[in-house]
Amino acid sequence: MRTFRLAMAQINVTVGDLAGNTGKIVRYVEEARAQEADLVAFPELAIPGYPPEDLVFKPQFVRDNLKRLDEIAAASSGIAVVVGFVDSRSHLYNAAAVATDGRLAGVYHKALLPNYGVFDEARYFQAGSDCPIFEINGTAVGVSICEDIWHPTGPLVAQHAAGAEIAVNINGSPFHAGKSSHRERMLSTRASDHGMFVAYVNLVGGQDELVFDGASLIIGPEGEVIARGGQFRESLVVADLDVDSASRVRNRERRPRSGDPAGTESRRIFVSGRRDDAPKTLPAPARRCSYEGAAEVYEALALGTRDYVAKCGFEKVLIALSGGIDSSLVAAIAVDALGAENVTGVAMPSRFSSEGSVLDARALADNLGIALWEAGIEDGFQALLGALEPYFRDTEFGIAEENLQSRIRGNLIMALSNKLGWLVLTTGNKSELATGYATLYGDMSGGFAVIKDVPKTMVYELARFRNERGPGDVIPETVLDKPPSAELRPNQRDDDSLPPYDVLDPILEAYVEDDLTFDEILAQGHEPEAVKQAISLVDRSEYKRRQAPPGIKITPRNFGRDRRMPIANRYRPY
Repeated sequence: MRTFRLAMAQINVTVGDLAGNTGKIVRYVEEARAQEADLVAFPELAIPGYPPEDLVFKPQFVRDNLKRLDEIAAASSGIAVVVGFVDSRSHLYNAAAVATDGRLAGVYHKALLPNYGVFDEARYFQAGSDCPIFEINGTAVGVSICEDIWHPTGPLVAQHAAGAEIAVNINGSPFHAGKSSHRERMLSTRASDHGMFVAYVNLVGGQDELVFDGASLIIGPEGEVIARGGQFRESLVVADLDVDSASRVRNRERRPRSGDPAGTESRRIFVSGRRDDAPKTLPAPARRCSYEGAAEVYEALALGTRDYVAKCGFEKVLIALSGGIDSSLVAAIAVDALGAENVTGVAMPSRFSSEGSVLDARALADNLGIALWEAGIEDGFQALLGALEPYFRDTEFGIAEENLQSRIRGNLIMALSNKLGWLVLTTGNKSELATGYATLYGDMSGGFAVIKDVPKTMVYELARFRNERGPGDVIPETVLDKPPSAELRPNQRDDDSLPPYDVLDPILEAYVEDDLTFDEILAQGHEPEAVKQAISLVDRSEYKRRQAPPGIKITPRNFGRDRRMPIANRYRPY
């Protein structure tokens, strides 16, 4: 039996930290070599970090990333290494290097460049056209990059036809809720379609608005899962593959496979000769952590928050605590991500703040073990009303006065941020951002929007999940029970201005995420006036969203990176 020991290093890298990323890669190479792996694979663009965006237009950045590749190749004694980098020839390429025994043995250029959703790869890279097979220790290995494996007629077809027994696919595959199960089904189909092992190694960590969940996989030639990496944490996944089983599967299933091109040939590159087949002890796998439903989303939000704060050079954060559900959830996530000692709440009550909201903010802070500062806004509100009195005279109290309170709070918390050097986490949710139910330069002020892509109904689901995790009800039950309110006028409720969230959120999902027409949304059973109101609010609020801080993507289509609409836009779909 031919056995090939494969290692996958799902690691958390930082865009632009060439030295730090390279040091981490070399450490994992050493660990994989100590475990006697034949090959260790790293994620897509692991050396420069993913996605590097317009950094790749800087020639020095590309040259520096190539120098780091030389360092990694030099560290490849006794093991094959597959690692992502930016290659520079006549064009730039999203590339995978194959190195061993201190030398660069070959390079693969990504063939299929995604240019949808969060991806802009056609802006940066040229598509590759060569599809080599690498012979490593007597085993034929095909290498591909992320999008290459998502298409049934992609490079795996040529690699299969050329006799590849293992397909190593390196990835920067962003998270959204439920994606991991879809990804596993797709990989199982690719492996069984081609009768080969598929090793899928993915990034871990947060980068700006994106979170990468890891969940790397090795799939056998009959579509079975052989090894699986955990979600949201670094790990080295190691498995022994019975390479001859791939040949047995192919011999048993001689039917032509869909998409197999007649006469396709791939250049075969000799990397290293066959090593001793003496039995090797496989280390016990690390405890694997995977999540579903609210737990999966919560872990993504915590990881995205932790990495954004750390990678941007901050240690501590400030959160405006209103006693409402949104700020309570953000505070809980921040404490789980950063530790209570690095989170400070700021209560800024007004004449319209209910006693219950103030008490709820204090109870939350006590439950989380964070400091709570109080800075009332009444004096500032009175001063600004006095300054504006000549111009507001003889008008009704309305949105201008409501937003004035929010902007005072924005000024106060940003002043604290400036003075202390701490990052402000905003607390608005996706439903509010979609409909413009937020105040520019007020509650939208801050550096990072943790729940920007979380619909209001999911906010409640996540809060209940956090309480179930314990200890005890971290978020007071009174926060969960009371009607949502901005508390900027007497007896205000969100549903005075918006449809109830259990009505609104499905409409927003249909319009924003699924791109359904007005009539298609009506066909789902929604009332015409509610649909018109929701669509109108979404379309009129684009200018606000353009000025919102970045936030973590957890749905298939978020605002900003996925959904990009013109601000000046007169099209109405009804």
